[in-house]
Amino acid sequence: MSKYDKIFALDGRVAIVAGGGGAIGSEIARGLAEYGCNIGIADLRAEEAEKVASEIAQLGVKTTAIAVDVTDADSVAAAVQHVSDTLGPVDILINTAGTHIEQKAEDVTVKAWDIVNSVNLKGAFLLSQAVARNMIANENGGSIVHITSVRSGLGIHRGYAAYVASKGGLGLLIKQLATEWAKHNIRVNGIAPTFTRTPLVADYLNDKDFVTELVNRIPMGRVCETSDLAGIALFLGSDASSFITGQNIFVDGGVTATQ
Repeated sequence: MSKYDKIFALDGRVAIVAGGGGAIGSEIARGLAEYGCNIGIADLRAEEAEKVASEIAQLGVKTTAIAVDVTDADSVAAAVQHVSDTLGPVDILINTAGTHIEQKAEDVTVKAWDIVNSVNLKGAFLLSQAVARNMIANENGGSIVHITSVRSGLGIHRGYAAYVASKGGLGLLIKQLATEWAKHNIRVNGIAPTFTRTPLVADYLNDKDFVTELVNRIPMGRVCETSDLAGIALFLGSDASSFITGQNIFVDGGVTATQ
């Protein structure tokens, strides 16, 4: 057997997918499950988490679902403990939880700023911290992966001040956590997509003028699909990326190559 034969295998490993009830999280969860990973689906919407977990169970892996508020430390800790107690020590965290409130910079409210940064940045830290504590206690190491954005490194001619601040901060947090936790064999990385096709942005994609302008800025001439993100998540969760940490990998069809 080749030394690379099982390099992407995840048989028996345990992953938590935060935001797993959404389009991106559920697609990544399915990909992980197809490679043998047992999955804990954590989402603010309990019914959506249950639905995705039930669907993924049909692939022959163990699943569980739990409601979680990523901005609440106790809720996050309880979710991680539930998955660990139900499926076993956590090997992988995929964090797809995020939000955005578009407001011009001069009109950004304190409430909007706090909501966006609480979910996108504070939530990412609380999830990372709780999962890392589980990994350290069990001495099993693991992989933590956050969905960031091309806007973690680029501005835009829209009202994205709170969003870019949160994603830019997350990009640097990834480097810091990767540095601190490397001694525990915990890898921390990010996936930075460009505009991704999900039900939440259906109205944008039904606007022909918007789509034309959008794809003209993307060298590969299309938007990001959720399957594009599942592939890189599988890579970062597996032994194929065992020496990669502290990176924010752009999945953007070449957008950042032009800016």
